[in-house]
Amino acid sequence: MNQRIVHLALVVDDYDEAIQFYTEKLNFVLLEDTVLSETKRWVRVAPAGAGGCALLLAKADGDEQLSRVGNQTGGRVFLFMHTDDFWRDYRSMTANGVYFVRQPSEEAYGTVAVFEDLYGNLWDLIEPKAQQTT
Repeated sequence: MNQRIVHLALVVDDYDEAIQFYTEKLNFVLLEDTVLSETKRWVRVAPAGAGGCALLLAKADGDEQLSRVGNQTGGRVFLFMHTDDFWRDYRSMTANGVYFVRQPSEEAYGTVAVFEDLYGNLWDLIEPKAQQTT
């Protein structure tokens, strides 16, 4: 069996402001922006070099979906982004105005800090420790 997750829907308030945040503040790549109707677009973004799962930016439709923008997981960290250079990305994101709610720390699994996206969803930025082989 060969299965994988290819997109993860992230409910947003506005397509263009979300694209701007992810591409300009987090340096993601805009993979696709296809108009489907007068109110709906198929918008995918992903970290540079990701090659795997992408975020599908889904504009909220109606009060129930709008109530989920920025709080899709009830205040828990929602997304986990691995990096090969924590300090490079942390400095870049901080310089771009990304707000870190938990400052960097060294944990058993690697270097980590928690930041908010433009709507308040929480993310972990993690540089995992190298796997030791013995």
